[in-house]
Amino acid sequence: MDIPVNYLALNRKKWASFYQVDQPLLTNQELTDIKSFNDKISLQDVSDIYLPLIRCIQIYRNNFQSLQLDRALFTNQNLPDVPFIIGIAGSVAVGKSTTARLIQKLLQRLLPKDNIQLVTTDGFLYPNRELEKRGLMQRKGFPESYDMPKLIQFLDQVKSGKTTKVPIYSHQEYDIIPDQFQTIHQPDILIVEGINVLQSPINEQIYMSDFFDFSIYIDAEVTLIKKWYLERFNALLDTSLRDPHNRYYKYAIGNRQDALKMAEEIWETVNQKNLDSFILPTKNRADLILHKTTDHSIDYVLLRKY
Repeated sequence: MDIPVNYLALNRKKWASFYQVDQPLLTNQELTDIKSFNDKISLQDVSDIYLPLIRCIQIYRNNFQSLQLDRALFTNQNLPDVPFIIGIAGSVAVGKSTTARLIQKLLQRLLPKDNIQLVTTDGFLYPNRELEKRGLMQRKGFPESYDMPKLIQFLDQVKSGKTTKVPIYSHQEYDIIPDQFQTIHQPDILIVEGINVLQSPINEQIYMSDFFDFSIYIDAEVTLIKKWYLERFNALLDTSLRDPHNRYYKYAIGNRQDALKMAEEIWETVNQKNLDSFILPTKNRADLILHKTTDHSIDYVLLRKY
């Protein structure tokens, strides 16, 4: 693992020592409900990694709120009600969704009076019909497959205290669901999760990261991420055997080796190219990096120094 000079690298034991509680804040069942399909996480991970992470987020948020107050006093204006936004980035299959939901759950448990909401940038993918029209179906997930102006407008509206709606993306349908939306109404904390949250699209005057007050990148060796991707694909085939409406059904009832070969080709021609060209280069923009090793275990936490 290469450690950039502007990060402080903390091993698991050292990081865990920064914040300890006597009683677990979650049950095993709650953790199971949070966990993404085929992901691996334990209550020990919650204690060692995520509770210190929540404490770190609270420190950043306290500083954010202090700055809002100082700015209001300096400009002689009313204190604005500006949400604290957390961005979570990383590759496909690295565990972003589990991390995002777990952070949301822990923040809700520790800050019960706060309105804490979560969105994914999948909702800002162009619908499949639009991707087909633009010849982009084979580049789904690449920067050009997202409606970036709409995503930037959404973040601006949230920061401005406006109620706004996010299109809903279905991983079963592999498409945006028509006329269905998630309403985001004046959150105290908003978590935004997606592969593209730290990217800087060309010719944009403002970037997604300009709206983030704390950002996390989930990292792992590419060989491990590929392994997790293929394991997840194989497990999805097993679960879709009895559901003809599942998008994996046609692969599940066919030759398994052919299906796995296709998945490996998709990884190499789509997911790894996207990771190498557009996702991995954003890692060093994050305030904090969670580095994963075998079985999704986090061995190091890298905290930005400056």
